[in-house]
Amino acid sequence: MVEKYDYLIVGAGFAGAVLAERLAEESGKTCLVVDRRSHIAGNAYDKVDQAGILIHAYGPHYFRTNSTRVVDYLSRFTQWHQVTYQVLVWTDGKYWQFPINLNTFEQYLGRPSTTEEMEATLAKWREDFPNPKNSEEMVLSQVGRKFYEMFFKNYTKKQWKRDPSQLDASVCGRIPVRTNRDNRFVTDTFQALPQEGYTAMFEKILRHPRITVRLNTDYRQLPPQVKYERMIYTGMIDEFYNFSEGRLPYRSMRFEAETLPQEFFQPAMQVNYPNDHEYTRVVEIKHATGQKSPVTTIVREYPEDFGPGKEAYYPVPAPDSKELYEKYAAKAKMEKNVTFVGRLATYRYYNMDQVVAMALSEFDKLKASKATN
Repeated sequence: MVEKYDYLIVGAGFAGAVLAERLAEESGKTCLVVDRRSHIAGNAYDKVDQAGILIHAYGPHYFRTNSTRVVDYLSRFTQWHQVTYQVLVWTDGKYWQFPINLNTFEQYLGRPSTTEEMEATLAKWREDFPNPKNSEEMVLSQVGRKFYEMFFKNYTKKQWKRDPSQLDASVCGRIPVRTNRDNRFVTDTFQALPQEGYTAMFEKILRHPRITVRLNTDYRQLPPQVKYERMIYTGMIDEFYNFSEGRLPYRSMRFEAETLPQEFFQPAMQVNYPNDHEYTRVVEIKHATGQKSPVTTIVREYPEDFGPGKEAYYPVPAPDSKELYEKYAAKAKMEKNVTFVGRLATYRYYNMDQVVAMALSEFDKLKASKATN
């Protein structure tokens, strides 16, 4: 029996789920969503562990945005738990406020200070890179070498297995430097988590009579009786083209969870370890979810090389990878019936809200074209 769909959507993460919902609900299209994993929600997938703690299975996903359109869209499928994300750094035997701000500077001095003194000191420490070409130059131009080595250099090496001088300035440039006492990790106007979790939100997004979801399914192994008009692809773009131009570099991760018989393990939801241990950070998501429990679960994150049996979590933002990606991007532009959306398909280090915005924008384009007529 032939199965006919308007769209085959490869990947049940943010990009694929949002596009499936929009195409089904607003354009009346039938969508088959397939994912190789055993669950929906992509890397945002969360679950309750054996101790009853809601954990983010693939590392913390701190939703934040300045986009009213993104908030309004996702709010159709979830209530929100407002939260302020806080990150600390453990180095030199103590916790430090992070991102760097006046409180961090006072910790370094060991005495009270002022914004004016911090600004004057940073002006002396900064190195002269008017147009930073890489992440090392970016940080040195912001805070100088001492803070670069305390907070950035080794963390970046562990995370990316490349020296900061080999990575785009945007990698470390994403981290703000403040001269006030704002301890927030980010300053976006909207900061919250889905009240019942990401997976529950995805279930509602994909709960549509014109959407069919198949898990543990590789789109390349679909039976021949499955027919579709167009494809939306959210996976690795080099894999789509069978690595014909070479393999793009990605970073993978290993997550080790541990449940402890105490209410909290650490003073913040995330503690970075730039100079100690093999792991980069320890996440205790209970700080953000607001869950009440006498026990807690922490997750240690170990960056790993990407390879067989590993998930690709991060495209590597570097000149050599950008050059290789452009070869694949040129091929993608020639595709008439395939749309590439998301972090892996466009080889960009996007946040969740940016992927949702991209998916909504892509729907607008499809709607304006013959693809949804």
